[in-house]
Amino acid sequence: MWRRESSTVVRRAAALPGQAAGPFVILAESQVPPVPTEWAPHSHHLHELVWVRGGTLTSRVEDRVFTVSEGHGLWMPAGVVHRGRTTAGVRFHDAFFAPDRTPFAFEEPTAITMTPVLESLLTHLARTDLDAGARARAEAVVFDVLQPSERQFALQLPGDTRIDAIAEALLDDPADCRSLDEWARTLGISDRTIARAFRQTTGLSFVQWRQMLRTHRALTLLAEGLDVQTVSETLGYAQPSTFIAAFRRVMGTTPGAFFVAAADGIPDGVRNAVSGVQNS
Repeated sequence: MWRRESSTVVRRAAALPGQAAGPFVILAESQVPPVPTEWAPHSHHLHELVWVRGGTLTSRVEDRVFTVSEGHGLWMPAGVVHRGRTTAGVRFHDAFFAPDRTPFAFEEPTAITMTPVLESLLTHLARTDLDAGARARAEAVVFDVLQPSERQFALQLPGDTRIDAIAEALLDDPADCRSLDEWARTLGISDRTIARAFRQTTGLSFVQWRQMLRTHRALTLLAEGLDVQTVSETLGYAQPSTFIAAFRRVMGTTPGAFFVAAADGIPDGVRNAVSGVQNS
C-alpha cells in the first residue's frame, strides 16, 4: 500500500473476541492505537465488518486498495485474505458475523454505510448481559439497516507486469509527477502501450488512475489533521485549488464538504477533529 511510516507497528491478526462461539453478531472491543498500526495479511472464518472514527483505515485485498473513512465501514467476507493499516489515534471497531447464521452475504469486500443506528445497534450487541430475545431483536434490525454505500471507493491496481512498476512507484510516492512519455522512456515501452494497459486493467486512463490514487491518499492525510495546503503539496499539486478540483472530480464534492457530511451524527469530539477542513 502506501509508504510505511517509521513509527508504524506491524501486528498479526487479533484473536476473535471471546464471545465468538456464542451469539453471531459480536462487536470486538474498540482500539485506539497511539501510532500508525498495520495488520499483516490474514483472514477470518467469520464475516468481518470494520469501521473507524477519528481517522482512516486502508485495506489491501489482492489487487484492490480500499480506504475506509468517517461514516463508512468495510465488509470482509469470511476467508478473504486482507491486510490493513490505520492512522495514529484512530478508534478502530470490529464486528463479526457467523456465515451460517447471517441471512445475507456480500461475496466481495463491500463498503458499508455506517449510520448512527447501525453503530448503536452493534455497540448494543457488544453487551454480555443481553438475553436471547433482546439479542435476536437487535440482530434482526442490524440486518435490516446494514446496506452497501452508494460509493464503493476502491482503487483497482493494474496487475500487469508492463505497468506494475508505475503503480508501485505512485503508491510509494503519490507526488511522482512523471508523464506518460517519461514513464515510457524509463520502462522502454511506448506511451500508447502504457495508456492501453491502464485502460484495460483499471478501466481508467493513466491520469484518471493517478488522480484516484491521490484522492485515496488525501483522505488519510486530511483525517490525520493536515490542512489542504499541505495535502496538496504532499500529493504533488501546484496549488490547493488544483487539488480541490481533482478531489471534487473523484468524490463529487470538496474535501471540506466530504468531511462535514461524514461527521453528521458522530460524537462532538470527532466532529471537532475534522472541522479543520470544513472551509476547503
